[in-house]
Amino acid sequence: MSALAIEVSVAPEYRAAESDDRESRFVFSYTVTVHNQSPHSVQLMARYWKITQGNGDSQEVRGKGVVGQQPLIGPGQRFRYTSRAILQTPVGVMEGAYTLLNTYTQRAFEVPIAPFRLAVPRQLH
Repeated sequence: MSALAIEVSVAPEYRAAESDDRESRFVFSYTVTVHNQSPHSVQLMARYWKITQGNGDSQEVRGKGVVGQQPLIGPGQRFRYTSRAILQTPVGVMEGAYTLLNTYTQRAFEVPIAPFRLAVPRQLH
């Protein structure tokens, strides 16, 4: 199975009520949808994120599964979850990868997640 059989889309959103620009705290939620377009079930085993702030500082996050789960996603199924990122700048970028397990072959493979922008509305950068 190739990573091409798995589609990952991300919808970020600025959380103004949870943010405080005087304290350089900019909170974003992001909703991820993982669509399994393969003929076999897959299990999302691990995540990797690289978060780059508007000032160029970056951090990497690795961990098991997502939001405390290692979901099993059947053929044609979608798994959706929402998480958050807290930045110190009003603009940033996230990108990453998921490690999935093909439950038929028991082989792990990586699915890249394209960079997406986190930005306070009406910010020029």
